[in-house]
Amino acid sequence: MTSSGGREATAANLILDALWRVYRRPERPEPWSVGGNLPWDEPEFSRRMLREHLDESHGAATRQAHERQLILRWLWGKLSLTPGQRVLDVTCGPGLYAVELARRGLDVTGIDFAPAAVEYARQHAADAGVEDSCRFLLQDVRDMNFGCAGFDAALLLYGQLAVFKREEARALLREIAASLRPGGRLVVELLDQERVDKSHSTWWSTGDDGLWGDAPYLHLGERYWNADERISITRFHVLHLDTGKYDEIHLCDQTYADTEMEALMKEAGFATVDMYRAWDGLPLFDAETKIVYVAWRG
Repeated sequence: MTSSGGREATAANLILDALWRVYRRPERPEPWSVGGNLPWDEPEFSRRMLREHLDESHGAATRQAHERQLILRWLWGKLSLTPGQRVLDVTCGPGLYAVELARRGLDVTGIDFAPAAVEYARQHAADAGVEDSCRFLLQDVRDMNFGCAGFDAALLLYGQLAVFKREEARALLREIAASLRPGGRLVVELLDQERVDKSHSTWWSTGDDGLWGDAPYLHLGERYWNADERISITRFHVLHLDTGKYDEIHLCDQTYADTEMEALMKEAGFATVDMYRAWDGLPLFDAETKIVYVAWRG
């Protein structure tokens, strides 16, 4: 049996090794070189991320309730939604938009591959009494296949299209277009490429109950702008101090010029695309950095 002192010595050696790995890291990470996305589908990370989604003290993971209500009213008008229509919520997270739409009389299908988020969404729908009109699928949206499902509208909010490679985003837009009826509408929210922070920045933090773990950890973060690919890359280094375990996680945010995104949507089968900078004037905390596209299927 390993003594407490032996475990501490092992952890200390692993931490020292991890610090050397951080020191020797490539100066600038290559896009998509370490997955390029957060580990949403890992059960423990998913559970901790759900905690952030539901934390109303900030809007870093999901917008706060009063902002969601502003967006829901905007969506209802811009998409000409009426009770009885069918909506596809792509990357639905814990179902905070989907359940509210179901409460307003819509039939909603949500898709996400974060297990804790989908479990919460299902219970949230049951608690709201809308489980018959609001269903959630645990699935990677890149694998979804609804064919001619006849949805009236689809949502892809909070910049989630940006976490996919260009070819994956192109395929996802085609799949969403195919799932809509003629005249169906798609809303996509993305970072406005003109407003993206293109500076290099670093930061660090410690904690024992945050997104990165439920035991003492040191978190080091770096953000880079890749001008050639027009990608913002965030590199996270997490050292778990009690075990010495080291995690390196990259998050790639692919940005698009508005003309490029309009072209991708039309290539996917959408006839017209309307663009709204700064969330069309809604008073959201991050509105100035966002652009919203409303595409109509031909």
